[in-house]
Amino acid sequence: MFALGEQVFGGFGTDVVGAIAYSVIGIALMVLGFFIVDWLTPGKLGELIWTHRNRNASLLLSSNLIGVGLIVVGAIWASEGNLVEGIVSTFVFGVIGLGAMAVAFLILDVVTPGKLGALVVDEEPHPAVWVSSAMHLALGGVIAMALS
Repeated sequence: MFALGEQVFGGFGTDVVGAIAYSVIGIALMVLGFFIVDWLTPGKLGELIWTHRNRNASLLLSSNLIGVGLIVVGAIWASEGNLVEGIVSTFVFGVIGLGAMAVAFLILDVVTPGKLGALVVDEEPHPAVWVSSAMHLALGGVIAMALS
């Protein structure tokens, strides 16, 4: 498939295949991230965000998605044009990143007062959600840099 793209379109064909492959993996990781955040927080995440317009839940999910995006960008950058290696590392490091974000959320919940999941679904904005969100972004950056 890659050879056909290379023969027909040159490097452009390989770039198109790569963009499609990275997009599919990135979307799959973001969907997985959605389900992990949904699992970690009480209630239905989609309903909290789209029906109840909950800012806390929106911030936490957004930071998770951006963290995953950072990992995908890092994997593409580190692959240096090796499409197969880039695709595999994107998936592997993306799963590692999502696992790290989930574990960090659970640890933060244990070491801080209250229940972080309950704060996420609270209607009033809460600073703890900003802290958790910063942690998601930082972990995405750390894992992206681990690819270098």
